[in-house]
Amino acid sequence: MTALFPPERGAGRGQDRPKIALDLIGIGTGNPDHVTLAAIRAMAEADLILLPRKGTDKSDLADLRRQICAVHLGDLSRVEEFDLPVRDASGAYLDGVNDWHDAIALSWKARIDACLPQGGRVALLVWGDPSLYDSSLRIAARLGLTPRVVPGVTSLSVLTAAHAIPLNDLGAPVVITTGRRLRDAGWPDGADAVAVMLDQGGAFNALAPEGVTIWWGAYLGMPHETLIAGPLPDVAQRILDTRAALRAQHGWIMDIYLLRR
Repeated sequence: MTALFPPERGAGRGQDRPKIALDLIGIGTGNPDHVTLAAIRAMAEADLILLPRKGTDKSDLADLRRQICAVHLGDLSRVEEFDLPVRDASGAYLDGVNDWHDAIALSWKARIDACLPQGGRVALLVWGDPSLYDSSLRIAARLGLTPRVVPGVTSLSVLTAAHAIPLNDLGAPVVITTGRRLRDAGWPDGADAVAVMLDQGGAFNALAPEGVTIWWGAYLGMPHETLIAGPLPDVAQRILDTRAALRAQHGWIMDIYLLRR
């Protein structure tokens, strides 16, 4: 996809293109207390803050972003929402994701063009940290922009803090992967511990459960945070049942877990 915002003003045509600066701001897992001072400063410096809407079934996510803005900014006049395109899951996974990211980049550009016709600084609030299993940096590249990245509190660090455990055993490695990869490839070679993100539910059932301990958490850092831990054979079904009940209750779920053997 051709860069939507060429990096130089008036490159090649003598015209003055609007100068756009982009901030990707990590905001933690939904708790306003997780937003760092650096993130608050970046939010205050933005001329425009874009909040994605993910449909009525995930309206709480947009509400949480608005709440974070209200707590740390007060003035919401610079906050604009846009409808996030839906990924087509009918074809090959990577092709669908790339097409989806193209569509999101076009959505970003449409709102930026409409709200900042003379240029300015735009910010997007990213769950957790923009560098860990988030595609905002890849989408920004489609715009031809090099963003300023403000790191945030990750769901992985909130998970280990909530369970009061270290991420790794002494001198032992940890692999961070996705539910899709865990299902397809099994336990990663050479790893004593595996942190699993973006699981649609129950990828741990693809593993032989004996000798495996799991620490699971949903809605981390939020008032309805839910935690379950124990030997995988003993708690696997309880996690699945709890996850299904929470998803039905709230219309969406964000969860993550750590496995160790």
